[in-house]
Amino acid sequence: MSDKKLLEVKNLHVDVEDKQILHGVNLEIGKGETHVLMGPNGTGKSTLGYALMGNPRYTVREGEIWFDGKNITEEAVNERAKAGIFLSFQNPLEVPGVTLSSFIRNALEQKTGKRIRLWDFKKELERTMEILQMDPSYAERDLNVGFSGGEKKKAEILQLLMLKPSLAILDETDSGLDVDAVRTVSAGIEEYQKNCKGSLLIITHSTKILESLTVDYTHVMVEGKIIETGDASLVDKINESGFAEYERI
Repeated sequence: MSDKKLLEVKNLHVDVEDKQILHGVNLEIGKGETHVLMGPNGTGKSTLGYALMGNPRYTVREGEIWFDGKNITEEAVNERAKAGIFLSFQNPLEVPGVTLSSFIRNALEQKTGKRIRLWDFKKELERTMEILQMDPSYAERDLNVGFSGGEKKKAEILQLLMLKPSLAILDETDSGLDVDAVRTVSAGIEEYQKNCKGSLLIITHSTKILESLTVDYTHVMVEGKIIETGDASLVDKINESGFAEYERI
């Protein structure tokens, strides 16, 4: 962990289609830290992820987002991505006509501003796909087209490991996965923790994906506000008693 702040969210209020979803969210993530965000369905967890990434459908009405010492509240999505923010989706989009390999290579070149040697890129891609137990043929398939749910999630973790962002926001990455797929995806996230040394914000309902990960802080969100923050033991508490006591607050 590091005491240096990577992300600072200050009193964030966010609307989606003129309906206010977030009501004054405050959050700090230090460099190299892993944070978990949990809470009931429809409470605004995914909204926070999209707002941090700069999705234009999510309007910041009040508050600020600071990343690596810079106010990025008004920055476009592509600028946030270049700065080192990565967001995985609950339901990854299909992109016909663009292979997984081409997509990742282009994203890397956009991030670094440099051309990447094809041979070096392919070697690194093959090595990373082995970690995720992905068939090498998927590299030349159109992005997510015809992929199963588990394959789509693995493709996103592949992007994470190749792009090595400073901050990865993983939104329900374990949703709809069987036990084996959760284990593989979790191994990929663990690889990111160990070798990329980046920060993580893991948005999840399930705790299976967390079992092999080191968690520094856990946050509970209810009705668009973070109402409790604790260490990894808070995950165990939620496993035992659910969110009922928080929904009564």
